[in-house]
Amino acid sequence: MPTYTYETVPGAPGAAPRRFDVRQAMSDPPLTHDPETGEPVRRVITGGAGPLVAKEGNAAPPAGGCGPSCGCGH
Repeated sequence: MPTYTYETVPGAPGAAPRRFDVRQAMSDPPLTHDPETGEPVRRVITGGAGPLVAKEGNAAPPAGGCGPSCGCGH
């Protein structure tokens, strides 16, 4: 089951949101309220693990395309 990050939606101007993580099935609907406090929440989209690095023999095609022998039309 993936872990999703949520943050509270502050009701008062200048109040800081509180972030927390919840393990949910992908089929579960997103939370709308904090299970502990009942405050409204929104799901936070977080980044990945970093840049992808091509391994030898599995390199990405060059910026101009694969080339005429590839057959993909680039």
